[in-house]
Amino acid sequence: MTERITISPTHHYRNNDKLIGIGNAFWDMSERNGLAGIVADLDGGVLRTAPGHEFIGEGHEFVNFSCCSYLDLDSHPRVVEGGIEALRRYGVLDHCIARSRVQIPAMLELEDSLGELFGAHVVCSIAASTATFGLLPLIASGHLGDGTRPLMVFDKNAHVSMANVKPVCADETEVVTSPHHDLDFIEDKCRKYARVAYVCDGSDSLGGYAPVKELAELQDKYGLLVYYDDSHSLSAYGERGVGHVRTHSPVLDERTITVVTLNKAFGTSGAAIVLDGYDKETLRVIERFGGALNYSQLLNTAAVGAGLASAEIHRTAELTTLQNRLHANIDLFDSLIHTDQSGGTYPIRLVPMSDETVIEAGRQVFEAGFYVSPVFFPIVARGTAGLRVMMRAGQTEEQIRALCAALIAVGARPAAPVPGEDGR
Repeated sequence: MTERITISPTHHYRNNDKLIGIGNAFWDMSERNGLAGIVADLDGGVLRTAPGHEFIGEGHEFVNFSCCSYLDLDSHPRVVEGGIEALRRYGVLDHCIARSRVQIPAMLELEDSLGELFGAHVVCSIAASTATFGLLPLIASGHLGDGTRPLMVFDKNAHVSMANVKPVCADETEVVTSPHHDLDFIEDKCRKYARVAYVCDGSDSLGGYAPVKELAELQDKYGLLVYYDDSHSLSAYGERGVGHVRTHSPVLDERTITVVTLNKAFGTSGAAIVLDGYDKETLRVIERFGGALNYSQLLNTAAVGAGLASAEIHRTAELTTLQNRLHANIDLFDSLIHTDQSGGTYPIRLVPMSDETVIEAGRQVFEAGFYVSPVFFPIVARGTAGLRVMMRAGQTEEQIRALCAALIAVGARPAAPVPGEDGR
């Protein structure tokens, strides 16, 4: 009998054995401690656990401090009504055909509205990860850019939705991974290669922003193309909520491509690809060859209607009011708990814990009535575990103070008192 071949993986771009082998133990521990797999009903801003979880009982009340709806627009009456009205208007939930063949006007209406909001051309997608999986291979092959196949430089901390596309890009061009926001590394590659594309988060899921202005200098000097996922800053940051990248980058042309999810602070569903400087022919290539961007998996009509309603809120003073409430809550948290993100406008704070204590700390905070998500490898680098806290406009001062007391009780570092507050 002929001996069968055993495959040895190369692990050039991913390693599921390592990711699952280490990370799954943390996930199992999280679930056993009631910190994962939770099902809960919302009642007046407070969540109440439903039956069915093996390790937590029914009826435990808690406030969710691990939610990305930073402005609470997902429950805004106008957003909800916008989804309902669109269903009434078009009489169909899903128009199940590729958009390059037939589409109802709703999607184009949303893209036009978002395009006016951003001052750019916008292509909508069912998710940011879908947009990324469609766009990055086109960048790698040179069909989105100046026609030259670039060296694809993925930031070490790039979100998994981007990092997972490395093997696909590697079938089109050369792929490397850079240290986190290492400008010297990127510039060195720019000197050596005719074209370089850098893939990173404009706003990180664990707190902090990309060095947009410094990257713009490399764009001007070498023609560097930068692909940003700026999902966590959309709506929560900038005039009319355009996000960190479009607020600060002086390079808003074909050298800068930004994708943002509409599922976070925007409060609806789907994603937007924000493009500057591309002609109609290139946009058609994206539509036709961007994978699931063209399949019959587009935003449903309710999501489009909700998106139109949210976009209108972004054009009013109410958005500024909500942003100000969010920033006031961030400032209050920073006045009570010290983190590496303290003092910034970013709505995420990572409270450091050890790998050994993070699950137990999260459990005690949950028992005190607050859910903050424990993060661990592969979400973060090994040895840098912590409790991720997400601030929102609708959180009350009482809730924030009570959460901070619970965090300090499990080992969080209190913020240093402001000079003079002790009366001296």
